[in-house]
Amino acid sequence: MFTGCGTALVTPFKKDGSLDEATLRKLIRRQIDQGIDFLVPCGTTGESPTLTREEHLRIVAISVEESAGKVRVLAGAGGNNTHEVIEIARACQNLGADGILSVTPYYNKATQEGLYQHYKAIAQAIRIPMILYSVQGRTGVNIEPATVVRLAEIGNIIGIKEASGNITQIAEIAHRVPEDFLVLSGDDAMALPVIALGGRGVISVVSNQIPGPMSELARLASQGDFAGARKLQRRWLPLMQVNFIEANPIPVKWAMSVMGLLEPVYRLPMVEPLPASRQKIEQAVETAGLLAAAGAH
Repeated sequence: MFTGCGTALVTPFKKDGSLDEATLRKLIRRQIDQGIDFLVPCGTTGESPTLTREEHLRIVAISVEESAGKVRVLAGAGGNNTHEVIEIARACQNLGADGILSVTPYYNKATQEGLYQHYKAIAQAIRIPMILYSVQGRTGVNIEPATVVRLAEIGNIIGIKEASGNITQIAEIAHRVPEDFLVLSGDDAMALPVIALGGRGVISVVSNQIPGPMSELARLASQGDFAGARKLQRRWLPLMQVNFIEANPIPVKWAMSVMGLLEPVYRLPMVEPLPASRQKIEQAVETAGLLAAAGAH
């Protein structure tokens, strides 16, 4: 259901800071037209911490509506208050989301047992599948392999987005979980090695810019065509890297504005990239040949 390449969608805002629904719809259609496997609204890349509950659910509703069954929708529903996460997850389920992506609770510093109980409570409160999201660099907490193995025993916990950056940990998780449990890369540049280790795809930032090539990279790697996948990796690695020269989603939104896809509007504490970063982002977009391509979308 959530294999291949899923796009962690950016959230476009109007110049007055409000949600830009028309642009969101265009971006989703572009994703589907260019062959993305599934959509992931309201994650980190979608600036979820600064969305109101109403906006969050509106974005999920638009994603479900625009996907129209052509691709699956994995809605972000995570946080550090288990009760609130359950409420949002249930609301996403009621809107027609196909699954939930739930980031580890941040700041609370939950123990591994606390993480287990948190995710178990969410999973038991919903009927749709859930994918865990481990990104210690942002949340300060890691889901250890032993905890992932425990959580994999819960029926509707079907996978993990692994963005720890620790390839040894990812290898251990892929080795220890059941074969049908999905291990997805949370880092574009590591998608190829993660799939080589038994991962089933990537939840991608760069696919906001290049949905077609990133989907093809995941597909080739999943089919064992590593030579073909490596060619795409080499071709697009500079773009993958420039997306993280400042905190995500600052660079990717700036790049998309240069491509003519959205207004470069952020919500505090996210701000526009520094001038030196802007220059690097714009250079990467131009070198990738995306300035000329933008007019076609």
